[in-house]
Amino acid sequence: MKTPLLALALITVNSITSAAPLEPIPLWSTGVPGEATLKLPAESIELKGEHQIQIMSNVSTPMLTMYPAEKPNGAAVLVCPGGGYGILAYSHEGTEVCEWLNSLGVTAGLLKYRVPRREGLAKHEAPLQDVHRAIGMMRSRAAEWKIAPERIGILGFSAGGHLAAAGLTSNGKRSYEADPKFDNVDCRPNFAVLVYPAYLLDEKNPDQLAPEIVVTENTPPTFLVVANDDKQFAKGSARFYIEMKRKSRPCELHIFAKGGHGFGYANTPEEIRQWPALAGKWMEAMGLLKE
Repeated sequence: MKTPLLALALITVNSITSAAPLEPIPLWSTGVPGEATLKLPAESIELKGEHQIQIMSNVSTPMLTMYPAEKPNGAAVLVCPGGGYGILAYSHEGTEVCEWLNSLGVTAGLLKYRVPRREGLAKHEAPLQDVHRAIGMMRSRAAEWKIAPERIGILGFSAGGHLAAAGLTSNGKRSYEADPKFDNVDCRPNFAVLVYPAYLLDEKNPDQLAPEIVVTENTPPTFLVVANDDKQFAKGSARFYIEMKRKSRPCELHIFAKGGHGFGYANTPEEIRQWPALAGKWMEAMGLLKE
């Protein structure tokens, strides 16, 4: 008798053992691009809400924290928490997700990217530099971290989902001075998992994707999940899927009836909480979890 998918998801949620993350690595050891003269408030962390979610504010020193899988299969995923480009929902959209990925044999990299939005820049511009450097770092140190360089993905929630989509569909050109230690490799991920991604639609023409999200005949495979009652962002996921379909690109979309926005890894009683099991099955079907 087959176990229902929701039951599998709950088993996965309850059986994850804590990963042992490595020491956080500064992305910009010689200085954060364009921020040498900025006077920024001190970084802070606080716990909020019923689930005591870890909220990180005022990130000016971007970091990459690697979560090595106990039995790595070669796949790796860069995790981008959400927070409206104002804060980072660091636990339920970050650390918990890295531990789940480890349970699949996937090495995870948790990205602490710059927030809040930098004055005079597009909301995603500074964080996208952080994504490009982090992907380059993961690919450059692939042998050390037992990663297959051609199986490095990106996973993001809400604003982090927008950031992941921007990284996925970018042209691969960096907007900062390259460091030969990390930036001589491709900075684009090989696949993406977008969980209730935000800001995917053009503000002036909501029937089109935002100008920084450009789907082409080469856009890597993508998995999306969103709730129909996510009042702001459900349409963006549907539009992304349509554009992927038009370009004949591999894409899987799940729209659940309920779930709202911002539940993260598993903080909801709704059926949408099975998304990790669905995403894991998709990665397996795409050949991303092979040894």
